[in-house]
Amino acid sequence: MGQWVQDALDAIEYANGPTNSFWGAMRAAAGHSAPFNLKYLEIGNENGGFADYVEHWNLFYKAIRDKYPEIKFVADGWDKFGDMQPDIVDDHYYDTPEWFMRNASLYDKKDRNGPKVFVGEYAVTKNTGLGNLRGAIGEAAFMTGLERNSDEVVMASYAPLLVNLNHRAWNPDLINFDSSKWYGLPSYYVQKLFAENRGDVSLPTTVESPELEAPVTGGMIGVGTWNTAAEFKDIKVTAPDGKVLLESDFSNGTKGWKLLGDGAEWKAQDGALRQTAEKEFIRALAGKREWTDYTLTLKARKISGAEGFLILFRIGGNEDRTWWNLGGWGNSQDAIESGGTLDSKPGHIETDRWYDLKIVVSGKNVKCYLDGEVIHDLNYDAGGKITSLYAVAATDEKSGDVIVKVVNANTNPLETEINLAGAKNLTGQGTATVLTSESGTDENSLAQPTKVSPKTEVVKFSGTNLKRSFPGNSFTVLRLQTK
Repeated sequence: MGQWVQDALDAIEYANGPTNSFWGAMRAAAGHSAPFNLKYLEIGNENGGFADYVEHWNLFYKAIRDKYPEIKFVADGWDKFGDMQPDIVDDHYYDTPEWFMRNASLYDKKDRNGPKVFVGEYAVTKNTGLGNLRGAIGEAAFMTGLERNSDEVVMASYAPLLVNLNHRAWNPDLINFDSSKWYGLPSYYVQKLFAENRGDVSLPTTVESPELEAPVTGGMIGVGTWNTAAEFKDIKVTAPDGKVLLESDFSNGTKGWKLLGDGAEWKAQDGALRQTAEKEFIRALAGKREWTDYTLTLKARKISGAEGFLILFRIGGNEDRTWWNLGGWGNSQDAIESGGTLDSKPGHIETDRWYDLKIVVSGKNVKCYLDGEVIHDLNYDAGGKITSLYAVAATDEKSGDVIVKVVNANTNPLETEINLAGAKNLTGQGTATVLTSESGTDENSLAQPTKVSPKTEVVKFSGTNLKRSFPGNSFTVLRLQTK
């Protein structure tokens, strides 16, 4: 690891070193004599597992802290790291709109004596189509909590930011483009509105809100591969009452199956569905989005490649990633993946061996059986009640405006009273910028780039009370003027 540690030290010297240092002189020769004032350094989470991460963290930490004590360290939030504590931990979240709503208060009770937080990756990635309004509303609700806890959450970053529509490898992506046009997701406008209306001083905010029941997710079944060739047969889906919902022996080829993935090579052969391209994120889907509770049984065999296979369940859209990953992470682990990695266990899939697989989904629970043995049994879907309204408030010292951000996660409009207790010198005038649309499933596209985009209107009120109806699935920024 010595050369990699040295690379990090050299990079810091290039960014911040004086022009008479080796790397600082190279920076100056490249046209930037002034230092870049690099402040943060993060050890990334993509290479290797937890054990390797902690070992490598210690090597980087000691060498860099000794030479550059002013640099602030950012670490993936996997561990407490003993005596080599990071200044900031990097948390990542991918899940449903309702998960983000339910976790809007995640940092309210965080220990204020530990490392600060960088939410380095987050986005609604499930039940959001190609990036719809409902997903944006879930993120907006979550972001009210990030802003409310900005003493602890020092940075946040939506991920991923950009995608060329001719090469989509992840879903969703904030800004979508081709060779001549672009559009932002509804989530893009959420990010933009938060950035342009940050305020300087947070105001204490209390929200009294009705609750609503978040539905348990449902959806199709599927099979897939990741850098592996595999085949699947005897696929059967049964309802809790014993009714057969789907049974496929592939005697009619791939009829009834949606075959997905760049470079996929799907073929019905000898009573099985075979996929022979060793590429990432290859899948075949079947069934109905309305399915909720069911049992999926099948046989699967690895033909070649680096990993095992994926068994998908409760898939609402083509890009959803809810699956049982067998032999993932270099053929070393089995886990449920649903917004994050759940119940990871050591696991290895042998080549040229047929495995008997069964998945039972019921309510919030999923059970996974490998050759008759229960491998996973967990509540992966939070379900339950969520709050309808989320709000955060601040003052803008330059303009004097009181800024109130309100999210209505209910599908129906809510008549709301805002009591601005303690506010002084209000003029009774302001603006409301509202992000909403006719349906929570509405999306933007190259053909309709601003179908879901903010609209601004004038607001008038008297005293310190403001009554307003917030549309269903809406994010509103109120800027209330002061004298």
